[in-house]
Amino acid sequence: MLDYAALSALSAVVREGSFERAAHALHVTPSAVSQRIRQLEERVGCALVIRDQPCRPTDSGRRLCQHVDRVRLLEQDLRGTLPGLELGGTARVGLPVAVNADSLATWLAPAIAAFAAQQPVLMEVAVDDQDHTGEWLRSGAVVAAVTGVARPASGCNSRALGSMRYLAAASPAFMQRWFADGVGAGSLAEAPSLVFNTKDELQARWARRLCHRHVELPRHTLPSTQAFVAASLAGMGWGMHPQALIAPQLADGTLVELVADTPLDVPLYWQHARAASSLLDELSKAVLAAAATALLPP
Repeated sequence: MLDYAALSALSAVVREGSFERAAHALHVTPSAVSQRIRQLEERVGCALVIRDQPCRPTDSGRRLCQHVDRVRLLEQDLRGTLPGLELGGTARVGLPVAVNADSLATWLAPAIAAFAAQQPVLMEVAVDDQDHTGEWLRSGAVVAAVTGVARPASGCNSRALGSMRYLAAASPAFMQRWFADGVGAGSLAEAPSLVFNTKDELQARWARRLCHRHVELPRHTLPSTQAFVAASLAGMGWGMHPQALIAPQLADGTLVELVADTPLDVPLYWQHARAASSLLDELSKAVLAAAATALLPP
């Protein structure tokens, strides 16, 4: 029989990225977390955590993290069908998911909020680039993800959500300063762009498609979807914005497209663990329904 206190410690270390933060989340000391994981590693006969910054699971650790998340979901289902069963722990279960920031800032947050308001869950939402959220799922840190990758992770299902349309936009003053002679490889190599983080390739992809070659873009790093809009309005740089988010600014002329009719459509997928969980099924229904009304058809 596996030690589920130790499994919870392992899951917390992987999710939080360090023994100290895991200890804080579990309301125990870091030494207690370390001891639980060490005893679990001795029992299974292999390393489970790569003690790095941040901590990462080994392949065996990843499988155990996926196992404990699925057990929690299954136990929550039992609470609903067998209320007299003593399972211990909280009546709410943590539901870790990974999403991209632009989806969260536009169509996804209302769906997650409505789901969480009606279900016995505590949502644990991690934000990363859509091309990297799948790594959270593969590592076992989350049970579901909005991702730009169609191929499902091992043990997961993948469903097409639709495409999010992005527009390259900037303020009229920025356009006059940097693109008075047109938008091309030369001007793009000089004009400051906005990126969410070093993983963000949307600006580079749009420039490559426009210019038919790679363009080295000067970049401001700004890890906030809403800050992208504020920075663009202030003339800090140009960026790739979700069309739905900047529709008011496009309508009143405070933001304009760098080149008209050159959208970048990014396909998104919902991947989730193949766990027989009513909670995960309900979350999937909520996400798919929201995507159907907000995204371009798959």
